[in-house]
Amino acid sequence: MIDYSEAKILQVSAHVVGNGVNGDKLRVSSEPLEVTDDSTHSNLLRYFLSNFNTPEYYSFTAAREDLNNNIIFKLAAGTFSHPQAFHKSTISIAQHLYDVTLLPTIRSGEIFIALLSGIRVEDNEVKAVGIFKSESKESYLKLSTGSNIFRLKTDEGINTGKLDKGCLIMNVEKERGYKLLVVDALNKTEAQYWMNDFLMVRPRADSYHKTQSFLDLTRQYVDDMDEQFQVSKADKIDLLNRSMNFFKKKDQFDQHEFEEEVLEDPSVIESFRRYERTRNGGDEDIVNNFEISAQAVKRQARVFRSVIKLDKNFHIYIHGNRQLIERGFDEVANKHYYKLYFEHEA
Repeated sequence: MIDYSEAKILQVSAHVVGNGVNGDKLRVSSEPLEVTDDSTHSNLLRYFLSNFNTPEYYSFTAAREDLNNNIIFKLAAGTFSHPQAFHKSTISIAQHLYDVTLLPTIRSGEIFIALLSGIRVEDNEVKAVGIFKSESKESYLKLSTGSNIFRLKTDEGINTGKLDKGCLIMNVEKERGYKLLVVDALNKTEAQYWMNDFLMVRPRADSYHKTQSFLDLTRQYVDDMDEQFQVSKADKIDLLNRSMNFFKKKDQFDQHEFEEEVLEDPSVIESFRRYERTRNGGDEDIVNNFEISAQAVKRQARVFRSVIKLDKNFHIYIHGNRQLIERGFDEVANKHYYKLYFEHEA
């Protein structure tokens, strides 16, 4: 669990990171920002922290597994141990981001770097270094009422409820590459630049990522089942529903138990195992027993689709017994149909 209710900004700096490929410059501030009023402090905290709402942790990685080869890891570690050098470190962070901005489609934007305190992670209070990039602006109207003649003007600014890119580096487990939370809401096709080139992070092998990875594997396998089996849309949805229900009712995941209760058919089980090995690069040593993360299950449930869309006329949502729906073809009407069985109509 992560609690930001007592979080405070100790120091914060801002710089403008252009895209050098497009001829833009890096513009750095000579000193940190001054946050003197409570309203600005509150709005900044909202902007910095409100999008980090799931415990999907990452850790720094580096070439040859030497974390000293990771620039952001070194700068964060230096900030934690020598906070008096904070602003100098933020300039180096901005320079590194500028250096890895190598695609012409990456947007220029402001980067905020903050040293934060009062964040509680699993009941431990920690400090954190946050890096937040704003790539999009929103227009807003401002009405001036300073005189008897009111005036209206348009301006642009940052939506404090929407973070484009960010990371939160918590000062715990340094020897394992720290615990990080990461946001990348824009430029999904260019996510490699933020996650891999700038931060150089990888998912932690914890219950959240193991749960999320297995559910994602299951969803993709069901989508691809047509290549081997004659599977109807209703059967696919039934398999997804049973997979999700298995994870919702269990605290501990056991793959053999999952295969027996959900996949059932030996040929489907063997097909799923081959698919899993292919997705994992042929690795035979696949983790098949782990604690289930309720947060990861809740998040994956949003993308487990249980709807059959029929032309533009009907949607059928399947939540329960697969045996209560039949599919057929009417030769007179020359159209497919579904037959549904039920006891009560709400």
